[in-house]
Amino acid sequence: MPSFRKFGFGIALAAGLACVPFGIANAAAGRLTVDSGGMKRSAYVVEHARLKRTLRPTIIVLHGQSGTGMRVRKYLGLEDTLKSQSVVTVYPDAIDGHWNVSDASERDVRFIRDLVHKLVSDGIADRRRVFLVGSATGGILAMRLACQDAHAFAGVAALIALMPAAEASACKPMKPLPFLLLAGTADPRVPFAGGKADLVEYKGDVASAEATVAPFAAAAGCNGGQAKADLPDRDPNDGSRVQVDRWQGCKAPVELVKVEGGGHTLPGRPRITDRGLTVGAHNNDVNTTHLILDFFRRASGG
Repeated sequence: MPSFRKFGFGIALAAGLACVPFGIANAAAGRLTVDSGGMKRSAYVVEHARLKRTLRPTIIVLHGQSGTGMRVRKYLGLEDTLKSQSVVTVYPDAIDGHWNVSDASERDVRFIRDLVHKLVSDGIADRRRVFLVGSATGGILAMRLACQDAHAFAGVAALIALMPAAEASACKPMKPLPFLLLAGTADPRVPFAGGKADLVEYKGDVASAEATVAPFAAAAGCNGGQAKADLPDRDPNDGSRVQVDRWQGCKAPVELVKVEGGGHTLPGRPRITDRGLTVGAHNNDVNTTHLILDFFRRASGG
């Protein structure tokens, strides 16, 4: 698989390193409308104007509960972190801010499929280099797509989300798929060891973090156990530590970023406090955005 470095996907890897501003003045950004299931759906797309005719790596980001694409764009800061302007970032919107993940509805799965198809057919995205990120309920949707459409993505990252228990037992990706899960062991909304979730759009049972990763480890043929690495405790006062578990002997990288004592927040990103939710401890040892981009770079052989 080609390296992201070849396509300018270099990034600042370590938490706390200076980021290179993307600069909206240098980008072509706007709404993309997709006909999906008889409805008009939309996503906000950011691409570099000079490279509009070139197929590029594309990152689709699924926002969390009661969110919007523009909100998660500001929250994650992907364009501010990427050194390359050749990577397209895409931020779809759920209907009324809510992904339909509480039942077997395929409405939003179909939307993301249709969105990928349009990005490819419009000459924006390279179909071999489409990456998917989702947080909270967006993470549940991302994993649902990963289980059903592994061939459509070059890598998937699920953040502060675990797979619904029934889906975890049925998930059988059709090919090795680079997969990253980030989860807090003290998340009050999504229990790390499995159990009843407390998200706006999903209150059913979720599998444990290990059981969530298991289908992707199986699909990747991992057979060498796990290598565990404790990351530096940069903020000893945040009540949490980060451990990265990497499955060994895999045909595609499979990783669990375990935030020991961490809550329902993304490490190193602004803490969202305007929804009145109890979220738990917020880790400052790493930057989630850097972790995602570094994983995707490594998944591409860079």
